[in-house]
Amino acid sequence: MMQTVDLASSETYEREMPYEYFSWLREETPVHWQAPGTRVIRPGSPLGVEQQGFWAVSRHRDVIEVSLDQERFSSARGTVMLQDMEPDRIGQLRLWLINQDAPDHTKLRKLINKGFTKRMVHNMESHIRKLTGEIIDRVARRGECDFVESIASELPLLVIAELVGAPVEDRAKLFDWSNKMIGFEDPDFSNETLATDTMGEMLAYAAHLGGLRRKDPRDDLASILVHAEVDGQQLDELSFNMFFILLVMAGNETTRNAISGGMLALSEYPDQRRKLLDDPSLMKLATEEILRYVSPVITMRRTATCDTEVAGQAIRENDKIVMFYPSANRDAEVFENPSQFDVTRDPNPHLAFGWGPHFCLGASLARAEIRIMFSELLLRLPDIEVSGPVRRLRSATVNSIKSMPVRFTPERTQ
Repeated sequence: MMQTVDLASSETYEREMPYEYFSWLREETPVHWQAPGTRVIRPGSPLGVEQQGFWAVSRHRDVIEVSLDQERFSSARGTVMLQDMEPDRIGQLRLWLINQDAPDHTKLRKLINKGFTKRMVHNMESHIRKLTGEIIDRVARRGECDFVESIASELPLLVIAELVGAPVEDRAKLFDWSNKMIGFEDPDFSNETLATDTMGEMLAYAAHLGGLRRKDPRDDLASILVHAEVDGQQLDELSFNMFFILLVMAGNETTRNAISGGMLALSEYPDQRRKLLDDPSLMKLATEEILRYVSPVITMRRTATCDTEVAGQAIRENDKIVMFYPSANRDAEVFENPSQFDVTRDPNPHLAFGWGPHFCLGASLARAEIRIMFSELLLRLPDIEVSGPVRRLRSATVNSIKSMPVRFTPERTQ
């Protein structure tokens, strides 16, 4: 009998991803009841409600089934967060696209999709490459750096700041806010109360930016959003502000995690790094493998809207269903040698961006950033490797690395 792992605890993922346990779940109990665990709620926390148990969905095919069916499995009822929250907080978070169901989700997604087309991403590639070069310039002669702080976090922040219309000089502020919001379970970054305060700061920032763009529209997502209409009505201020927060968080956090995790994988598998150095044309396949192998998002939740079942397991109305992407992305039914990092893997039907109606809007942009970052890194710093302890975020939501030292042969001054 496999030793039970507390899938509800953020500390589980801070130690390591429980891949062996996931494998056992897929084989023995693919829709598994997880008790609430022993979470300590701090005074004043927005999570100050009793935490409920949930059904953990671990297989690739079952994650797809739950993702596709908005009628049975709602993103809006309890939000997509694993944690249960107070009703007033749930109501506020339903303004986020990610916490909506059709038809509201369909309308808003169509609106924002204008800023994330493949053509838009293609047109941005030369600029992304320029930004990547400047990031590497800042560390290339040092011979060492913290990869997360100096490299992985920089590119997504610069890109999303420009995309939404935030001044580039505010990227440090956006980075800090994003860490506090996403890392609310990690004492190094935040706590639930501080995360609430941070949301207030971000709402004020978004309101100011929205006001500027209403008066002086530019070629950015903020301008698109404040002037766009849904059913003949423009977004109200709170809806815009909440949407801005989601864009900043989703636009930088998951891509940063994929880049950090990809660097760790290339350090652990030097034979795969050699393949990329010998044949740079493999970088597109390698990008998909990084996304599969790393799985930047750990969980997304749905809430059952009716009595139903998944994989033969009875589910009652209002039960929580939590999808585990790191498990689905190592499902041996779908992936040969799933624990192996293989930059030549093809096909690669991973679920790192989700599936169905809530498939990640920024997937094309994230792919471009990851591909360009590693293309430039291996070109200029081909021997870059992890050189010390890797510190992981305490989170049951995102698979994030807080700090990771790297070393490399310094570039010579031209």
